[in-house]
Amino acid sequence: MSTTKKAIAAVVGIGAVVFAGALAYALTPTETRAIAPADAGVDQAKLVEMGRYVAITADCVACHTAPGGKSYAGGRVIQSPIGNMYSTNITPDKTNGIGNYTLNDFDRAIRHGIRKDGDSLYPAMPYPSYVKLSDQDLRALYAYFMHGVEPVNQANHKNDIAWPLSIRWPLAIWRKQFGPGDPAPFQVSKYQNEQLARGAYLVQGPGHCGTCHTPRAATMQELALDESGKAFLAGGPLIDGWRAVNLRGDKVDGLGSWTEQDIVDTLKTGRNRHSAVVGEPMNDVVAHSGQLMNDGDLHAIALYLKSLPADGAGKATFAASEDTARMLKAGNDRDNRGAQLYLDNCAACHRTDGKSNAITFPALPGNPTVLADDATTLVRVILAGSRLPSTKERPSDLAMPGFAWRLSDDETAQLATFVRSSWGNHAGGVSAADVAKVRKAIEHDGGKDMDQANTK
Repeated sequence: MSTTKKAIAAVVGIGAVVFAGALAYALTPTETRAIAPADAGVDQAKLVEMGRYVAITADCVACHTAPGGKSYAGGRVIQSPIGNMYSTNITPDKTNGIGNYTLNDFDRAIRHGIRKDGDSLYPAMPYPSYVKLSDQDLRALYAYFMHGVEPVNQANHKNDIAWPLSIRWPLAIWRKQFGPGDPAPFQVSKYQNEQLARGAYLVQGPGHCGTCHTPRAATMQELALDESGKAFLAGGPLIDGWRAVNLRGDKVDGLGSWTEQDIVDTLKTGRNRHSAVVGEPMNDVVAHSGQLMNDGDLHAIALYLKSLPADGAGKATFAASEDTARMLKAGNDRDNRGAQLYLDNCAACHRTDGKSNAITFPALPGNPTVLADDATTLVRVILAGSRLPSTKERPSDLAMPGFAWRLSDDETAQLATFVRSSWGNHAGGVSAADVAKVRKAIEHDGGKDMDQANTK
């Protein structure tokens, strides 16, 4: 046998051994501790009601309910780098839902990412966060889904993930490497007071805020799962085309300039006195979770988020200035195409000072979305528009129309660059190529938001 053939044979042999080892590791069953059932004397109705509230804090309905579909029956598309996934039916239906799950089956799925049949769940299910759910909350959640949710006999939608990425067993390797082990009791004592600890528990656990708002490694695990890591909540990837913002104490692109009440107002109504929720993913959080939570928990979340120091990675700066407003009012915009586009398309609502009406439309000076290092969300808003969620306290679902039908890529880039460099904003420019990428992504999603009458 020649040297070359020997080398090839050696490589093939090593590859076979590595593959066999990986397969064996993946297929080795994961043992988890048994969860004790609720005490026999516990009032079942109260337990179900407690579970209903846990489901609200965990925002289960947002992912597991398709637009226009029945609650928890699944079918909602979840975009991912490997293809589209569809949420599953988690009603107590015994054919297509989780009606045959025991408490321990339920626990293994929620806190460990393991299906009843032993296969691993995609980490679109935020079990790395849900592992922090207490046994008490887990039991209550199980009681709610078994006794407080209507069974729906709806088949699950097959995921649109091409082979070989659709093979399930490699997920077990990811889960074992990056997912949680057996849950340890949440350490309340590590926080200064019970309110701060409650906020930490809600943010890190059921609220799973880090799932969207924490950056991920190349292997797709979150870089940090709590405040012990500087990357925790420092801004995440694109979620359904929208960039998850920095929730740390940075004054420009984070929450450093926000008060606790600003955070409470945003979670409860989708807006505060100077900013607003942007994008469907966060709209869902407000509509299905934030506005239904009690004020004590909302303030606890705000207290915890305000305790997080700045990440310090943002490049943009802000120093309030009236120069832009004076320039626009004086009509000195002839040599600034971005300013002209702003006057033609934006000033009617956002005014020449960019401050708009704090009660109605968000201000642009110092706005974290405007000043984010990645301008994708700002560009998407300009092209596709956005709509505020309708809530009990703010029922008007005010909308910004999309301008893709009238603005070219170059014009959109000039407009976005103007907004990011005016009224004291100092953020990087936007190119026509940047806009083209966002426009293509919107068109790929069906272009539903690009109609000139985007007020639905």
